Amino acid sequence: MLSIILPAKNEAAALAELLPRLRAAQPDAEIIVSDDGSTDDTAALCERHGARRAGTPYSMGNGAAIKRGARAATGEVLVFMDADGQHDPSDIPRLLAKLDEGFDMVVGARGWGDQAGVGRGVANTFYNWLASKMTGHPVRDLTSGFRAARADKFREFIHLLPNGFSYPTTSTMAFFRSAYPVAYVPIKAAGRIGTSHIRPLRDGLRFLLIIFKIATLYAPLKLFVPAAIAFFLVGFGWYGYTFVSAHRLSLISVALWSAAVIIFLIGLISEQITSLTYRRDA
Repeated sequence: MLSIILPAKNEAAALAELLPRLRAAQPDAEIIVSDDGSTDDTAALCERHGARRAGTPYSMGNGAAIKRGARAATGEVLVFMDADGQHDPSDIPRLLAKLDEGFDMVVGARGWGDQAGVGRGVANTFYNWLASKMTGHPVRDLTSGFRAARADKFREFIHLLPNGFSYPTTSTMAFFRSAYPVAYVPIKAAGRIGTSHIRPLRDGLRFLLIIFKIATLYAPLKLFVPAAIAFFLVGFGWYGYTFVSAHRLSLISVALWSAAVIIFLIGLISEQITSLTYRRDA
Protein backbone atom coordinates (compact mmCIF):
# COMPACT_ATOMS: atom_id res chain seq x y z
CA MET A 1 0.00 0.00 0.00
CA LEU A 2 1.11 3.53 -0.77
CA SER A 3 0.81 6.43 1.68
CA ILE A 4 1.16 10.02 0.45
CA ILE A 5 2.01 12.55 3.15
CA LEU A 6 1.46 16.28 2.72
CA PRO A 7 2.79 18.54 5.52
CA ALA A 8 0.55 21.61 5.45
CA LYS A 9 0.20 24.88 7.29
CA ASN A 10 -2.54 27.17 5.96
CA GLU A 11 -2.28 25.73 2.45
CA ALA A 12 -6.02 25.46 1.77
CA ALA A 13 -5.79 27.37 -1.52
CA ALA A 14 -3.24 24.90 -2.90
CA LEU A 15 -4.87 21.81 -1.36
CA ALA A 16 -8.17 22.65 -3.05
CA GLU A 17 -6.43 22.03 -6.38
CA LEU A 18 -3.91 19.40 -5.32
CA LEU A 19 -6.11 16.89 -3.47
CA PRO A 20 -8.47 16.16 -6.42
CA ARG A 21 -5.48 15.74 -8.76
CA LEU A 22 -3.76 13.50 -6.25
CA ARG A 23 -6.84 11.32 -5.79
CA ALA A 24 -7.29 11.03 -9.55
CA ALA A 25 -3.63 10.10 -10.07
CA GLN A 26 -3.45 7.63 -7.13
CA PRO A 27 -7.00 6.42 -6.43
CA ASP A 28 -5.89 3.56 -4.17
CA ALA A 29 -3.34 5.50 -2.14
CA GLU A 30 -3.73 6.61 1.44
CA ILE A 31 -3.53 10.42 1.46
CA ILE A 32 -2.55 12.02 4.76
CA VAL A 33 -2.55 15.76 5.29
CA SER A 34 -0.33 16.44 8.29
CA ASP A 35 -1.93 19.68 9.43
CA ASP A 36 0.57 21.84 11.31
CA GLY A 37 -1.90 23.96 13.25
CA SER A 38 -3.67 25.48 10.24
CA THR A 39 -6.33 28.14 10.85
CA ASP A 40 -7.89 27.98 7.36
CA ASP A 41 -10.20 25.41 5.70
CA THR A 42 -7.64 22.59 5.61
CA ALA A 43 -9.73 20.27 7.82
CA ALA A 44 -12.87 20.75 5.71
CA LEU A 45 -10.93 20.12 2.50
CA CYS A 46 -9.54 16.86 3.88
CA GLU A 47 -13.03 15.62 4.73
CA ARG A 48 -14.40 16.71 1.35
CA HIS A 49 -11.72 14.92 -0.66
CA GLY A 50 -11.35 11.78 1.45
CA ALA A 51 -7.92 12.57 2.88
CA ARG A 52 -6.90 11.65 6.41
CA ARG A 53 -5.97 14.61 8.57
CA ALA A 54 -3.23 14.19 11.17
CA GLY A 55 -3.54 17.52 12.93
CA THR A 56 -2.17 19.39 15.90
CA PRO A 57 -3.74 22.34 17.75
CA TYR A 58 -0.71 24.57 17.19
CA SER A 59 2.23 24.79 14.80
CA MET A 60 5.23 22.60 15.63
CA GLY A 61 7.16 22.95 12.39
CA ASN A 62 7.52 21.24 9.01
CA GLY A 63 9.67 18.42 10.36
CA ALA A 64 7.19 17.71 13.14
CA ALA A 65 4.44 17.44 10.52
CA ILE A 66 6.55 14.97 8.55
CA LYS A 67 7.11 12.83 11.64
CA ARG A 68 3.44 12.92 12.56
CA GLY A 69 2.42 11.88 9.05
CA ALA A 70 5.00 9.08 8.88
CA ARG A 71 3.76 7.64 12.18
CA ALA A 72 0.13 7.78 11.06
CA ALA A 73 0.78 6.18 7.66
CA THR A 74 -0.07 2.52 7.13
CA GLY A 75 1.54 2.03 3.71
CA GLU A 76 4.75 0.13 3.04
CA VAL A 77 5.97 3.00 0.85
CA LEU A 78 5.80 6.67 1.87
CA VAL A 79 5.67 9.53 -0.60
CA PHE A 80 6.30 13.02 0.77
CA MET A 81 5.09 16.05 -1.18
CA ASP A 82 4.81 19.74 -0.45
CA ALA A 83 1.23 20.89 -0.03
CA ASP A 84 1.80 24.19 -1.82
CA GLY A 85 1.25 22.86 -5.34
CA GLN A 86 4.90 22.78 -6.43
CA HIS A 87 5.02 19.01 -7.00
CA ASP A 88 3.17 17.23 -9.78
CA PRO A 89 1.24 14.06 -8.79
CA SER A 90 2.02 12.62 -12.24
CA ASP A 91 5.68 12.31 -11.16
CA ILE A 92 4.84 9.83 -8.39
CA PRO A 93 4.89 6.73 -10.66
CA ARG A 94 8.39 7.70 -11.83
CA LEU A 95 9.64 7.78 -8.24
CA LEU A 96 7.96 4.46 -7.45
CA ALA A 97 9.40 2.83 -10.57
CA LYS A 98 12.89 3.86 -9.48
CA LEU A 99 12.19 2.55 -5.99
CA ASP A 100 11.32 -0.84 -7.50
CA GLU A 101 14.82 -1.03 -8.99
CA GLY A 102 16.18 -1.77 -5.51
CA PHE A 103 16.55 1.69 -3.98
CA ASP A 104 15.32 2.56 -0.49
CA MET A 105 14.76 6.26 -1.16
CA VAL A 106 14.12 8.14 -4.38
CA VAL A 107 14.26 11.94 -4.44
CA GLY A 108 12.68 14.25 -7.00
CA ALA A 109 15.60 16.45 -8.12
CA ARG A 110 14.86 20.00 -9.25
CA GLY A 111 16.82 21.79 -11.94
CA TRP A 112 18.32 25.28 -11.65
CA GLY A 113 15.24 26.82 -13.25
CA ASP A 114 12.99 25.34 -10.57
CA GLN A 115 14.79 27.00 -7.65
CA ALA A 116 12.96 29.70 -5.68
CA GLY A 117 15.30 32.55 -6.57
CA VAL A 118 18.99 32.88 -7.36
CA GLY A 119 20.01 32.93 -3.69
CA ARG A 120 18.24 29.66 -2.93
CA GLY A 121 19.67 28.15 -6.11
CA VAL A 122 23.24 29.05 -5.16
CA ALA A 123 22.73 27.77 -1.60
CA ASN A 124 21.23 24.46 -2.77
CA THR A 125 24.02 23.99 -5.32
CA PHE A 126 26.58 24.42 -2.55
CA TYR A 127 24.70 21.99 -0.27
CA ASN A 128 24.60 19.39 -3.05
CA TRP A 129 28.34 19.77 -3.67
CA LEU A 130 29.20 19.50 0.02
CA ALA A 131 26.96 16.47 0.56
CA SER A 132 28.46 14.78 -2.51
CA LYS A 133 31.97 15.30 -1.13
CA MET A 134 30.98 14.00 2.29
CA THR A 135 29.19 10.87 1.07
CA GLY A 136 31.23 10.06 -2.02
CA HIS A 137 27.99 9.76 -3.99
CA PRO A 138 26.41 12.32 -6.34
CA VAL A 139 23.71 14.29 -4.51
CA ARG A 140 21.53 16.11 -7.02
CA ASP A 141 19.03 17.78 -4.68
CA LEU A 142 19.69 17.60 -0.95
CA THR A 143 16.76 19.81 0.11
CA SER A 144 13.95 18.52 -2.12
CA GLY A 145 10.74 17.78 -0.19
CA PHE A 146 9.42 15.46 -2.91
CA ARG A 147 10.61 11.93 -2.19
CA ALA A 148 9.54 8.29 -1.88
CA ALA A 149 10.96 5.97 0.77
CA ARG A 150 10.35 2.54 2.23
CA ALA A 151 8.38 3.09 5.41
CA ASP A 152 10.36 0.75 7.65
CA LYS A 153 13.65 2.35 6.62
CA PHE A 154 12.37 5.90 7.00
CA ARG A 155 10.94 5.30 10.47
CA GLU A 156 14.37 4.20 11.71
CA PHE A 157 15.45 7.85 11.57
CA ILE A 158 12.33 9.67 12.79
CA HIS A 159 14.06 10.47 16.06
CA LEU A 160 16.83 12.27 14.14
CA LEU A 161 14.52 14.58 12.19
CA PRO A 162 14.28 18.18 13.42
CA ASN A 163 10.87 19.66 14.18
CA GLY A 164 11.64 22.64 11.95
CA PHE A 165 12.91 22.70 8.40
CA SER A 166 15.72 20.63 6.84
CA TYR A 167 14.12 17.19 7.28
CA PRO A 168 15.17 16.37 3.67
CA THR A 169 18.83 17.00 4.54
CA THR A 170 18.68 14.87 7.67
CA SER A 171 16.84 11.96 6.07
CA THR A 172 19.09 11.88 2.99
CA MET A 173 22.31 11.87 5.01
CA ALA A 174 20.86 9.25 7.39
CA PHE A 175 20.10 6.91 4.49
CA PHE A 176 23.61 7.36 3.06
CA ARG A 177 25.19 6.79 6.47
CA SER A 178 23.25 3.56 6.96
CA ALA A 179 24.16 2.26 3.47
CA TYR A 180 20.59 2.45 2.18
CA PRO A 181 20.74 3.21 -1.57
CA VAL A 182 19.38 6.58 -2.67
CA ALA A 183 18.46 7.58 -6.24
CA TYR A 184 17.39 10.82 -7.93
CA VAL A 185 14.74 11.40 -10.59
CA PRO A 186 14.58 14.76 -12.43
CA ILE A 187 11.32 16.65 -11.87
CA LYS A 188 9.84 20.01 -12.77
CA ALA A 189 8.67 22.11 -9.84
CA ALA A 190 5.92 24.68 -10.35
CA GLY A 191 5.66 28.00 -8.52
CA ARG A 192 4.06 27.64 -5.14
CA ILE A 193 0.51 28.78 -4.43
CA GLY A 194 0.39 31.27 -1.58
CA THR A 195 3.18 32.75 0.50
CA SER A 196 6.30 30.85 1.49
CA HIS A 197 6.89 30.24 5.20
CA ILE A 198 10.66 30.64 4.67
CA ARG A 199 12.12 34.06 5.49
CA PRO A 200 15.66 34.67 4.13
CA LEU A 201 16.84 36.87 7.00
CA ARG A 202 15.26 34.84 9.76
CA ASP A 203 16.34 31.52 8.28
CA GLY A 204 19.83 32.57 7.13
CA LEU A 205 21.48 31.14 10.24
CA ARG A 206 19.42 27.97 9.86
CA PHE A 207 20.77 27.37 6.36
CA LEU A 208 24.29 27.97 7.64
CA LEU A 209 23.74 25.36 10.33
CA ILE A 210 22.60 22.91 7.67
CA ILE A 211 26.16 22.94 6.32
CA PHE A 212 27.51 21.77 9.66
CA LYS A 213 24.64 19.30 10.08
CA ILE A 214 25.56 17.68 6.76
CA ALA A 215 29.05 16.99 8.03
CA THR A 216 28.16 15.94 11.58
CA LEU A 217 25.36 13.66 10.40
CA TYR A 218 27.58 11.71 8.06
CA ALA A 219 31.25 11.87 9.09
CA PRO A 220 32.22 14.35 11.83
CA LEU A 221 35.95 13.74 11.41
CA LYS A 222 35.76 15.10 7.86
CA LEU A 223 34.77 18.43 9.43
CA PHE A 224 36.87 18.43 12.61
CA VAL A 225 40.16 17.10 11.22
CA PRO A 226 40.62 19.88 8.60
CA ALA A 227 39.73 22.46 11.27
CA ALA A 228 42.29 20.94 13.66
CA ILE A 229 44.96 20.91 10.95
CA ALA A 230 44.20 24.55 10.11
CA PHE A 231 44.66 25.61 13.75
CA PHE A 232 47.89 23.61 14.01
CA LEU A 233 49.35 25.15 10.83
CA VAL A 234 48.41 28.67 11.89
CA GLY A 235 50.04 28.04 15.26
CA PHE A 236 53.16 26.65 13.57
CA GLY A 237 53.31 29.63 11.23
CA TRP A 238 53.01 32.07 14.13
CA TYR A 239 55.71 30.15 16.00
CA GLY A 240 58.02 30.48 12.98
CA TYR A 241 57.38 34.22 12.82
CA THR A 242 57.98 34.83 16.54
CA PHE A 243 61.06 32.57 16.56
CA VAL A 244 62.67 34.50 13.70
CA SER A 245 61.67 37.95 14.95
CA ALA A 246 61.97 37.56 18.73
CA HIS A 247 63.67 34.15 19.28
CA ARG A 248 60.87 32.94 21.53
CA LEU A 249 57.84 30.69 21.67
CA SER A 250 54.63 32.70 21.72
CA LEU A 251 51.75 31.77 23.98
CA ILE A 252 49.49 32.32 20.98
CA SER A 253 51.15 29.39 19.23
CA VAL A 254 50.63 27.20 22.29
CA ALA A 255 46.97 28.24 22.45
CA LEU A 256 46.46 27.43 18.76
CA TRP A 257 48.13 24.03 19.13
CA SER A 258 46.00 23.29 22.18
CA ALA A 259 42.88 24.26 20.22
CA ALA A 260 43.92 21.90 17.41
CA VAL A 261 44.23 18.98 19.85
CA ILE A 262 40.87 19.81 21.50
CA ILE A 263 39.09 20.08 18.13
CA PHE A 264 40.55 16.76 17.03
CA LEU A 265 39.45 15.04 20.25
CA ILE A 266 35.94 16.53 19.91
CA GLY A 267 35.88 15.12 16.39
CA LEU A 268 36.76 11.65 17.71
CA ILE A 269 34.00 11.83 20.30
CA SER A 270 31.51 13.08 17.68
CA GLU A 271 32.45 10.20 15.39
CA GLN A 272 31.73 7.69 18.16
CA ILE A 273 28.40 9.35 18.99
CA THR A 274 27.44 9.29 15.32
CA SER A 275 28.29 5.59 15.07
CA LEU A 276 26.12 4.84 18.12
CA THR A 277 23.29 6.95 16.71
CA TYR A 278 23.10 4.88 13.55
CA ARG A 279 23.68 1.52 15.21
CA ARG A 280 20.89 -0.95 14.57
CA ASP A 281 20.02 -3.68 17.02
CA ALA A 282 19.31 -7.11 15.56
